[in-house]
This record gives sequence, C-alpha cells and structure tokens, in this order.
Amino acid sequence: MRPRTGRRMLLAAVAGAAAALGLAPWGLWPVTLAALLAVPALLLPATSARQAALTGWSLGAGYFAVSLSWIVEPFLVDPDRYAWMAPFALILIAAGGGLFWAAPFAAAQALGRSAAARVWLLIGLWSLAEFARAYLLTGFPWAALAQIWADTDAALLLAWIGPHGLALWTLLALLPPGLALARRAGARALLAASVPGMLLAVAVGAAAWAKPQVRASGAIVRLIQPNAPQHQKWDPDWIPVFFRRQLDFTAAKGPGPRPDLIVWPESAVPVLLNDAQPALDAIAQAAGCVPVVLGIQRVDGARVYNSLVVLDASGTVGDVYDKHHLVPFGEYVPLGDLAARFGLSGFAAQHGDGYSAGPGPRLVELGALGRALPLICYEAVFPQDVNGAPDRPALLLQITNDAWFGLRAGPYQHLAQARMRAIEQGLPMVRVANTGISAMIDPLGRIRGALPLGQAGYLDAPLAAALPPTPYARSGDGPVFLLLLIATFAYWGASGRRNGEK
Repeated sequence: MRPRTGRRMLLAAVAGAAAALGLAPWGLWPVTLAALLAVPALLLPATSARQAALTGWSLGAGYFAVSLSWIVEPFLVDPDRYAWMAPFALILIAAGGGLFWAAPFAAAQALGRSAAARVWLLIGLWSLAEFARAYLLTGFPWAALAQIWADTDAALLLAWIGPHGLALWTLLALLPPGLALARRAGARALLAASVPGMLLAVAVGAAAWAKPQVRASGAIVRLIQPNAPQHQKWDPDWIPVFFRRQLDFTAAKGPGPRPDLIVWPESAVPVLLNDAQPALDAIAQAAGCVPVVLGIQRVDGARVYNSLVVLDASGTVGDVYDKHHLVPFGEYVPLGDLAARFGLSGFAAQHGDGYSAGPGPRLVELGALGRALPLICYEAVFPQDVNGAPDRPALLLQITNDAWFGLRAGPYQHLAQARMRAIEQGLPMVRVANTGISAMIDPLGRIRGALPLGQAGYLDAPLAAALPPTPYARSGDGPVFLLLLIATFAYWGASGRRNGEK
C-alpha cells in the first residue's frame, strides 16, 4: 500500500469517527456536517476504484466503530463465556458496515468521468447503499445518517420524506459545497453548490413553523421500569425481587387518577406464558381492573416466541403478538442447525436454542385506547416494519429490554430511533424499557415524560392523540428509492454522453 493511500485511509477513518458524534448520546451534529463536508477532499485524490473503495471503507469503519461501540455490551453480560468475542464483534460490525460505504465510493470513481460527476454519483450511490443496508437480508439501519437530526427541527421532515429522504438531502446539502472547497472554486461556485443546503434550511424552518398542534387523548398510561441488569435478570435469587418490584409499581397509588393502561417491558414475566397463570393472576390483582401489556416468552410445540401479551381488565389474556423481526445471533442464529453443532445459540432466548419469528406486523386491541402496533425491542429501528402495519393504529407500543445495551450509547440511540418512528407516522409512542429509557413520546417525537436510564420506577403520563397520516406513512420508502434510482442512472448516462461528445 502506498504511503499516501494509507494516510488517506487514516484521515477517512478519523472523519468517519467524527461523523458518528452527531448521533445520540453525543448529539454533536455540526461535527457530522463538517466531517461530511470533507468527503470530496478524501475521494478526489483517488486514482482508481480500489483506492476510492479503501477510502469509503475507512470512512465507514471509523463511523460504525464509534456509533456501534455498544455492540460489545451483550458479550460482557456473561464475561467468562463471551468476553473474548467482544473485540471481534466490534471489528466485524465496523468492517462489515464499512463495506456498504466502500461500494458506492468505488462505483462513483469507476463511473464518474470528472470530479463533479464522481461526487454527484456518490450522493446517489451512497444513498442507495444505505437502502441496501436497511433492507438486505434482515436489514440493519441502525446509525443511519438521518439519525443525527433526531434532536433538531430537521427531524420534522421525516413525516414528509422519511429517513432515507432526509439522509439524501443531507448529502446533497454537504457534498457539493465540499467539492467546491476541495477544488478551491470561487465564491460564485460555492454559493451555487450551497443551494441544496439553503433549501434544506428553508424546509426545516417551514416544518418548524407549520408543525401541527398535538392534542391529548385523555388517556393516562403507566410505564413500569424494573431496572433489572441483564446479569441478574434471570438469576434465581433476583427473579422474585424484580417481579415483586413490578407488582409494587403496578399497584402503587400515583399522584393522579388511576391509569387507563399499564405497560411492563419486554420479557418482564419470568415464566413461560404456558405456565404463567399464577403470575398473571398476581399481575391482574395488582392492576385492579386496569388492562396490562407485558412481555413474556411462550412455547408452541417446538417453537419459542418472544411475545407481547395484553391482559384485559378481568386479567384474561386478550391478545398476543409474537416478535417477527428477530436479532441475528442475539435471538436466533442463522443456519441454526449447523451453528448448534458448535454450541452457538441466541443470547436472549431462555428456552431452546433461539426464538422463532412471528408471522409479521399486526395490531393489538387495547380497549378504550384503540388499537396499537406492537414493536418488541429491535423492531422499532425498522421504518419499513412500522409502515408494514395492516391498518393505521392509534398508537405505537414498544416494549424492550435495553439492559443488553449497557449504559452507554446503545439505549440512547434506540430511543432516538423510536422518536423518529413516531414522527414518521404522526403517532404517539408508549415506550417501556427494562433498564430505561422508558418514555412517552408524542407524534412530533417530543418526550413528554421519561424514566432515566439505570433507575427503577414508574411513570403515569398522558397519551397524546394521533395526527392525520403523514405523507411518509402513506407512501413509505418507495418514492425516494425510485427517485434515487432514476436520478442516479440518468445522471450517469447524461454525464457519460457529455464526456463522449468532447
């Protein structure tokens, strides 16, 4: 490897690591913008597709190494068995994520006939690569570029163009000015290149000015956060402690009227649903005729499911939802029969070798509150899963066990993505997490009440009313994907013809 290539890879990795600081919990989105502004200066010196690929890979590896650094946490729950895997997991996920960025850099270098063509093609191809990361195989859209805007008014644009549209507009706003700066173009060229960024600023201002009024639904929901650390959660000595804690929070007399719904987190009940009647009776007694939503595992023949159960006001199981979008290697192992020969099984499943997937998105009935779209843990990071609901719900309902993510960046990033789903759909979200952060989120993504990370407690919070369906809720990712596909290949064809005529 040439010294200049190695130096450029190092600079790209540093830029990628800096870009990750725009994500939660850091929220330093101006640093991300500065890092993206430098991308053309990193790309243009490349003289081959291979060099460009190495630059893109280094940028992505740096970005994912920082943004997904929490990936080591599940391996530290049982350190004697799994701690040795932690550094390899981080290296693999950073290197693998980098491949999704290497491909568009290489393709832009190979297809672009000029510096400008390479940068404009990179915008389209990079955006398409992020689509691929979100959809291919099981998909993994965590740390998508749009997530840097979660704490700003720019997030309101999610209701119109979704996360991929917002990421595309971000690249359009930054890479052309970065090209002008890298080429030391004049002020007029820089001004022209900055037009997409100016339009983005105008759109953000307009969205903030015109944001709809959010009304209260009149319902009160109690969020139960037991704060059971993962290394203690299934310890026989601690199981009754955490279960009793949840019962006490359920029965507690709050500062206001009794809630209309009580929600426990993912896998909150320490027995299988098949054997849980005594536990369910205790929950119903504590709830005092208030419906309860809870997370529990259940067995059906040889299959084990990670489930959400609705107990109606009489304490009877009224509805059951089985998680359908499972975490690879966490809840199931791909090629499980082969993996089982090497003693590998899903971390999260307490029965069998891993969970089975449920049939897909569906709504559950919550009585007077209407119907909810349940999302168990990781399902909230997929906008396409939320858009896949068979009908429009009254609210989004996420239960999760973020104890797996530790107390670092993971839980904050998970919460940020939940807030984005609420904005995209124009729906309130009830979010209940074992160790936090449990939150009541309104349809504009604002947190209207929350329990801090790493603390036990309960919160009675008013549920906001749903807004009308957003443009993104009606259309999904299809329009942005088609626009990207057509514009990218049209630009490639047009730029090729122009160069051929010279």
